[in-house]
Amino acid sequence: MKCPFCAEIDNKVIDSRLSKDASVIRRRRECLACSRRFTTYEHIEEIPIMIVKKDDRREVFNREKLRAGVQIACRKRGISIHVIDEFIDELERDLREAGEKEVPAKHIGERVMAKLHEIDDVAYVRFASVYREFKDVNDFVSELKSLLSGR
Repeated sequence: MKCPFCAEIDNKVIDSRLSKDASVIRRRRECLACSRRFTTYEHIEEIPIMIVKKDDRREVFNREKLRAGVQIACRKRGISIHVIDEFIDELERDLREAGEKEVPAKHIGERVMAKLHEIDDVAYVRFASVYREFKDVNDFVSELKSLLSGR
């Protein structure tokens, strides 16, 4: 592993730890040339999950893209990034365990909306407005009415 500070390849592992679900190994390393420490993560290389979009395009599942969309919906709502990351971890794990090579984007969107509905109604409506492509205020009002009637 190349040192990110001096580019030397000689280093030693100081500490190794498994993640909670034992899918990632975190390693603390020390460069033997500059003595600075850095962290690396070891993952199993997995077959990418393909997302089938509405227009039948396919793209690789991008957890950072999903995370960014959920974070935007949750902005200024007091929802911990830890809660968001746990949900995305769970969603990605479920997708991989299902063993499907292609997953409809609709399936992911519905899962995200269901989770946001549990966590925060405002974040849910924000996400739904983009996901369901609300055209005008009437779309918002009808979604809010269904949200309020479901209580």
